[in-house]
Amino acid sequence: MTATAAEKRARLVEIVKARSFQEGPEMKLASGKTSTFYFNMKPTMLDPEGAALIAELMLDAIGGVEADLVGGLEMGAVPIAAAIAAVSHVQNRPVGAFFVRKQAKEHGTQSLVEGLVRGDTMQGKRVVIVEDVTTTGGSALKAAKALEAEGATIVRVLTIVDRLDGAADAFRDAGLNFVPILDLNDFRS
Repeated sequence: MTATAAEKRARLVEIVKARSFQEGPEMKLASGKTSTFYFNMKPTMLDPEGAALIAELMLDAIGGVEADLVGGLEMGAVPIAAAIAAVSHVQNRPVGAFFVRKQAKEHGTQSLVEGLVRGDTMQGKRVVIVEDVTTTGGSALKAAKALEAEGATIVRVLTIVDRLDGAADAFRDAGLNFVPILDLNDFRS
């Protein structure tokens, strides 16, 4: 029997609570803000069940969207995009993956965007940006800007966890469709 979306979300919350969430003293976040809630999503994204649930829920979240590729800014987007690509193949809903480097390589192809075959570009590609945790949206907005400069169209931004700290407003102001899989309220006792 296949699990429902609500059952998958509930199970993902359990995994994140066990592997990736901590509450306690204030910590500095990537956005520069501080919080007593902290998510280190790598242990969940690299867990077999966690990776599968994230990929399945994100694929469901783009079910009605025409998308050529999924990816985002290194490092957080890499395991997510790879899991989505693998699960999309298994589900016969193929979508390729890529990632945006924080800065272009200084050797070899000097690429800013990785995952495309030689000779292919982002020009005309319909792209879903993914990330692990969203606070202000800065990482996804940086990826969006780089991808749009390469000719891509951003069709959706997905995150595993929205910290409910301004990202939704930032994406709306940028004209981007933002869909969180989970948010901070899923983890508050």
